[in-house]
Amino acid sequence: MPRRIVVFSVLAVVLAAVFVRFGFWQLSRLTERRDRNAAMSSQLAQAEVPWAQLKTNSRPAAYRRVVLEGVADTASEFLVTGRSRNGSPGVHIITPVRVAGDSAVLVNRGWVYAPDAATIDLPRWRERRTTIHGYTLRVPDDGTHATVGTRAVRNFGFQGVRELVAYPTSALYVVARDSGHIDSVPARLPMPALNDGPHLNYAIQWFFFALIALAGAGIVARQSMSRVS
Repeated sequence: MPRRIVVFSVLAVVLAAVFVRFGFWQLSRLTERRDRNAAMSSQLAQAEVPWAQLKTNSRPAAYRRVVLEGVADTASEFLVTGRSRNGSPGVHIITPVRVAGDSAVLVNRGWVYAPDAATIDLPRWRERRTTIHGYTLRVPDDGTHATVGTRAVRNFGFQGVRELVAYPTSALYVVARDSGHIDSVPARLPMPALNDGPHLNYAIQWFFFALIALAGAGIVARQSMSRVS
């Protein structure tokens, strides 16, 4: 068998091994995602608790259903820009809620249509309420700097929060889930998606690439041997 065919076959086998490794890595990520989804589902299935009770735990947990009572600081609320819903551009409204005995809790009140995905008539969407039902998430450690003039951030995280809110806020924030059907209330965000994601499809693709590499090497090697004989 010619040397170049041998080299080609060896490279094909090496590539196939790499592709298989990537395939098993995606399967590993799928298992991790399913374990995480199971934990999240278990948290969300628990009974709704008052925010104060959740905060008495040694490690306040995300993905817990809570009822939050406090006073909205509308002067400090801001937007998360570039948020889409059913293909339409819009923003999320984040409102700090001052809670007795605590600093403040950020509340994602939901999505509002914005043609430029950046600006809205914010006073129109203010809610007169002191009780909010929803679920908790952790404020991301990252995020983008705030556009202070428009009180907006492109990616929600502590970086922008520190620049737009003048007082400390909780490491958890609340995603509002009640009264989403009222016209003057932002469209409430859906519950977290607890699905498998793309990992299984990616794994199948990597295994298929490995099969193609091996099959291609086999075909080339057979054709070369046929010409020699």
